[in-house]
Amino acid sequence: MDEVARREGVDLRWEARFGGWLGQFFHHSEAVRLFKPGQFMNRSGGPVTAVCRYFGIEAPQLLVAHDELDFPAGEVRLKVDGGHGGHNGLRSIVQHLGRRDFVRLRIGIGRPRHGSVTDYVLGRPSNEERAAITAAIARAADCLPLLLDEGVEKAMNRLHAQAAQKFGPKG
Repeated sequence: MDEVARREGVDLRWEARFGGWLGQFFHHSEAVRLFKPGQFMNRSGGPVTAVCRYFGIEAPQLLVAHDELDFPAGEVRLKVDGGHGGHNGLRSIVQHLGRRDFVRLRIGIGRPRHGSVTDYVLGRPSNEERAAITAAIARAADCLPLLLDEGVEKAMNRLHAQAAQKFGPKG
């Protein structure tokens, strides 16, 4: 959200009624809202659902960006629908929305080679991992206009073609 807000000149402001930071920009004449929950990830479903209800956003119009342990650091992919895959933030959103047919932007952070997954996820990535993740976020932000103009399938094709070049095909 921070990268999109930066590119669009959006000032994300704390909104207590939603428990998070909210901003908006216009793409053509369509309002696009950016929201960052201020709760712990595993409690993000309530705030996300509150924003969706307030603005009349249906689940298929929702894009949730999240970290993905199952992808190497720097891989980024879009997915429509699906379960939570053990991700507590997604679990919370699905539980509160009562639906799972939203779009997910999955940003690879890799798995720890040893130690606790929790410590790994909450810790700082290495400089190499941070650079890969930052580049992945930039590639995803580059695809946002295509997603808004032509839909998730076109954006998915572009993003996944880039990932296949860098990481190989997923199957």
